[in-house]
Amino acid sequence: MTEDRMTEDRTSKGRWGRGQVLDAMRGSLTVSCQAYPGEPMRDPRTTAQVALSVVAGGAAAVRVQGLDDIAAVAAVVDVPVVGLWKDGADGVFITPTLRHALAVADAGAHVVALDGTRRPRPDGLTLAETVAGLREASDTLVMADCGSLDDALAAQDAGVDLLGTTLAGYTGERPKTDGPDLELVEAMVAACSLPVVVEGRVHTPAQAAAALACGAFSVCVGTAITHPTTLTSWFVSVTGSDR
Repeated sequence: MTEDRMTEDRTSKGRWGRGQVLDAMRGSLTVSCQAYPGEPMRDPRTTAQVALSVVAGGAAAVRVQGLDDIAAVAAVVDVPVVGLWKDGADGVFITPTLRHALAVADAGAHVVALDGTRRPRPDGLTLAETVAGLREASDTLVMADCGSLDDALAAQDAGVDLLGTTLAGYTGERPKTDGPDLELVEAMVAACSLPVVVEGRVHTPAQAAAALACGAFSVCVGTAITHPTTLTSWFVSVTGSDR
């Protein structure tokens, strides 16, 4: 893509055009830059520095959690920002309501990622109603984090733009695989017309390549790149150096 085209497709607020976001993500790597509450890296300034680092390494987009973190990252990176707001720890907690989705868009996300399962949402709205409400107020894309093929088909009918495998193995509909759920990826690619983003337990370049070979539109990697606590624990588990 040329610099002139990028400039033409941006809005006055610096957002990327919808088509431009999809062009950037197609066949590319999105890196999730997140830290859990209470961790030393849980700071918007740190998240922004991590995001800049992964972009320098070639990430085509970044995925960021939390309004302050989204705003901090969107202000410094020149790639699309997939934003979400985790509120709670059980059930539907990834951008669970229309209020959350609107806030994520307002914080600067180019893609709003939300729970795309068929489970009841805390505000009582359906996924379709949430998507429609978001579209009335924002031109952001919507990514549905799904846990099964049935979720993906329902989310597609609800009007989302992207389908993610993020919740595969976490909703009780599918077993939790050691790596990405490639069986689900293949099923979603075969049955759905929307782009499929593989996210969840992608721990190696080989697994990312396998996901793309299954027909995935894009791959999102988080823990294996941006979570040093977990990365350290992997090595500790085989060296016996835990103290």
